[in-house]
Amino acid sequence: MSGSQVTIELTSDEALVLSHWLEKLQMTDLSEVVDDPAVWAPIHRIAGTLDKTLPELFASDYDERLEAARQRLRPED
Repeated sequence: MSGSQVTIELTSDEALVLSHWLEKLQMTDLSEVVDDPAVWAPIHRIAGTLDKTLPELFASDYDERLEAARQRLRPED
């Protein structure tokens, strides 16, 4: 099973919000958040893939796009 791959599909809103959260996560003291160093390999891989595929990350209105994506993903009360 070690050679098999898993594909995850995300909407662009999900990808943008997840990318932002992963960036924040990587800037923290990681040992306080994740107790198993093996987790970091997939986290870095996911973050790197998102960074390469999201042109929104470099848009001048990134903050507005991120907030709009968050609003669309939040459940309505």
